[in-house]
Amino acid sequence: MSEKRASSIKVASFNINGIKARLPRLIEWLEETQPDIACLQEIKTQDEGFPAADFAAIGYEAIWHGQKGFNGVAILARGERPVEVQRGLAGEPEDEHSRYLEADVMGLRVVCIYLPNGNPQPGPKFDYKLRWMERLKTRMAQIAAEEVPALVIGDYNVIPRDNDIWSTRAMADDALMQPESRAAYRRLLHAGWTDALGLLNPRGGVYTFWDYQAGAWQRDHGFRIDHALLSPELADRLVAAGVDKTYRGREKASDHAPVWVSIAEHA
Repeated sequence: MSEKRASSIKVASFNINGIKARLPRLIEWLEETQPDIACLQEIKTQDEGFPAADFAAIGYEAIWHGQKGFNGVAILARGERPVEVQRGLAGEPEDEHSRYLEADVMGLRVVCIYLPNGNPQPGPKFDYKLRWMERLKTRMAQIAAEEVPALVIGDYNVIPRDNDIWSTRAMADDALMQPESRAAYRRLLHAGWTDALGLLNPRGGVYTFWDYQAGAWQRDHGFRIDHALLSPELADRLVAAGVDKTYRGREKASDHAPVWVSIAEHA
């Protein structure tokens, strides 16, 4: 049974970049920021290695889709177990990557994604990224047709706009900001979904990722690739959105910072 919450629901996303290596940082973030729902990417562990007991000890129940050594996604909820709707995307039966997990929790349809990076491009990895985005678009259309309050949150590995990166020149050849990647992302928005962080920060300059190399964090050489897309039913309930930037500067931090949205419980 879920504990009584305030008048809004906080849904957060954190690419943890290895849940075993960074479990203390993750627990620290959960206890300090107390999201109602937390979506994790790059847990990098098989299902049996997922530290569910550690989350239960601080009041979170979880579902997860693991994979040995890389990828992997999870959805945590405070005081309530997420009810799984779907894991993985249809369209490529041979695709065994653990990148998609969908659940009903706290009256919301929550989709946690870890979209393929796509580098090096051009090449098969970039082709896979674009196919995956088209498969995601198909699933998002199905969710939209249900007219449920939904959000698709996680690491999209797409820099949507020029003002979402410290230097466009630095990443000009990267799969994250190729015209095809951006066009595929725009198609998601044109289908009726709202980029919460983008909407509330039209001037840009809000980053979610800083590379470990070349002093990127110290120089604030970052970019925005972690996004929360809201269905029309949920966009009207958006209260706030932000990035827990300071967590990127802590010891043994992930190279991502958590992102979050605050949703009014009722429209």
